[in-house]
Amino acid sequence: MDNKKVIYWLLTGCILIFIMVIVGGITRLTHSGLSISNYKLISGTIPPMNDIEWNEAFDLYKQYPEYQKINNQFTLQDFKDIYFWEWLHRVIGRFIGIVFILPFLYFLVRKQLSKPTIKKSLILMFLGGFQGFLGWFMVKSGLIDRPDVSHYRLAMHLTAAFITFAYTFWVALDLMYPTKKEVINIKYRNLIRWGLGILLLQIIYGAFVAGLDAGLLHNHWPLMNDGQLIHESVYIEQSPLLNNFIEGKSGVQFIHRYLAYVVVGLIALIWYRSRKIETNSIQRYSLNLLLTLVGLQFLLGILTLLFRVPLILGISHQIVAFLLLGTMTFSLHRFSK
Repeated sequence: MDNKKVIYWLLTGCILIFIMVIVGGITRLTHSGLSISNYKLISGTIPPMNDIEWNEAFDLYKQYPEYQKINNQFTLQDFKDIYFWEWLHRVIGRFIGIVFILPFLYFLVRKQLSKPTIKKSLILMFLGGFQGFLGWFMVKSGLIDRPDVSHYRLAMHLTAAFITFAYTFWVALDLMYPTKKEVINIKYRNLIRWGLGILLLQIIYGAFVAGLDAGLLHNHWPLMNDGQLIHESVYIEQSPLLNNFIEGKSGVQFIHRYLAYVVVGLIALIWYRSRKIETNSIQRYSLNLLLTLVGLQFLLGILTLLFRVPLILGISHQIVAFLLLGTMTFSLHRFSK
């Protein structure tokens, strides 16, 4: 049971989630996410095929706040441009559902899954379905009275995608390494766990920055204000104080900036301490890659901010965050019992 085909199935799922996150990032950065204001599971797979259908879709879009308050100058061609990315994002989501469910049923019928893998696969099914729900839950927040989605719901949607990927990858690693012969250092493993937790928190704050468009202000580095020390009036915008760091643009960017130093410091510490314990070649490779990726991610974060979030840098920043999470997951797996 649990043969190579099952591993390929799980890794294919990981790749598809990776692609979906990239397309989701493009959808967000091009402000395309509210272009499709209804949800049709089956018929929604096919985009408008003629002028009549396109005009009907455009008329529906005109009924909602984004068009009325922001994009009321849009032509039909402008609408088609943003429609494409949201449609592609949803189609990939449906395809991922098929890729997870049908092979699972096939392997189940053929009795190629062990009981532990069946349980883990059912968790994956739940995570995938919940992710789809969160996507629509997010879109709904921008269809009522505000021309943008809730940054809280955006963070939930993005974080769920990252967690689903990490768990899918973990299940695949369990099958790839059925017997773990590595020397385990409990304190060191827990340090990596802390690193993974802080990285997930940083990803959540990255979603907050994206959802609030907080990367479009304070476009200086290393200080938030050009040549000046940060003044409390820069980020103290609301009361109570905590709201400034979960809802205020300046405060959210402030947390995301300085949490990046914590992530870099933790990963550097993880790498440094590995030199004092026994490791094998796979473990050393994963930690070297982890250190390289966090350095690249830090640089991309600075450039993305300085250039006010151009599409290519914004997407690159998200891609490397995804790779960083994958490498952190792999490293933790290799240092776990």
